[in-house]
Amino acid sequence: MMKFTKQNLIFLVGGMIIYIADIGVDFWVASRYFCQGQYSWSMLILCFRGLSSLITQIFSYEWFKNDWEGTDTGKMKLVFLVHLFQCGIFIRYWFALKYGCQVAFKQTSSRDASEADPSNFIQKQAIDAVTDINMLRVFKTFLETTPQLFLQIYILMEHGKTHFYQYAAIIMSFCGISLSMVDYQISLRKSLPDKDEFRVLSKFVYVFYKLPTITSWITSISLITLLSVRISVILLIFLWICGFTWTLKQHTTFCKSTKMEYLYRTVVGIILIFSFFNIKGRRTKVCISIYYATHTAVTLGILYVYIFWKLSIIEEICFTIVGILTISSLVLGIIFLVVYYSYFHPTIYCRPQACSDEVDGVAGQKDRVKTARFQHFLMQ
Repeated sequence: MMKFTKQNLIFLVGGMIIYIADIGVDFWVASRYFCQGQYSWSMLILCFRGLSSLITQIFSYEWFKNDWEGTDTGKMKLVFLVHLFQCGIFIRYWFALKYGCQVAFKQTSSRDASEADPSNFIQKQAIDAVTDINMLRVFKTFLETTPQLFLQIYILMEHGKTHFYQYAAIIMSFCGISLSMVDYQISLRKSLPDKDEFRVLSKFVYVFYKLPTITSWITSISLITLLSVRISVILLIFLWICGFTWTLKQHTTFCKSTKMEYLYRTVVGIILIFSFFNIKGRRTKVCISIYYATHTAVTLGILYVYIFWKLSIIEEICFTIVGILTISSLVLGIIFLVVYYSYFHPTIYCRPQACSDEVDGVAGQKDRVKTARFQHFLMQ
């Protein structure tokens, strides 16, 4: 079993600080737009925040119910009330900090200690607590942070006037996406026995694959939104339908209940609008190639439309900057995507017998949900 170290504890505290700061920035930006009479933008920011919080609380509470099955009802009622007031994530941070501090400052020197050893049990509790937090933060990233980044970039492109709070929102969005992606991969390797540690170079390569591809796609969607909000909405809905349909065909078994499974598939469909999401843990070379080839074709098509049809919508100098940013981000992201999947992908370090195993299945499903939830939630 991998160790929960003091460095992991520092990252956990840092993630909690950024999470709280992000909430503050969201309400600050929304209030600024409201004071300026931009009520629709203010409401959109609050809607992204509310939707993200609602869905993450639902998943968090369901996971508590699954993990604490058989415990006293009074305890679960208290947990329900905390989640009802949208504070469930802080319970998870409390447990993660509690277990994390115990193992980070009282680590056993024996590497061969059995899993029944109390210190090893707490070690697993700490890793599982952080893993659940990072899964919820992935949901938040694509339900709130990424859409807000799209909104802020669209506002800047439409009006050209910038304010400090807009830059603050964009910076917080980039920080949130980056930290969420890295923490996710760290938890993946710590939670699954067939994964190696996420080395420093791997972290940089992964971030430089994810962030540029997401940025390029967001600027492309912002351009099509400038052209027509209706076309942009239709495109996003169409992409969600494609992602949701693909998820249905994968026959995922992440949740115990059917309703929660469909909610999970709905969320995955939203995530697939912005980034590739591997929900089965299998080799997906063909799927990811089709996915990013489609994004590249749509991005180039949008730029083509602006060059030969509607260039007058935005200033030429602005379009030049946005076009260069879009193309360079796309090229950079694709390059790092190839490098990551060639040299830093988890299957590079995976044991042969583990790589050949199917992640999802029917036999033994009930037990594995409790002990290895991450086996049913893989994004690569």
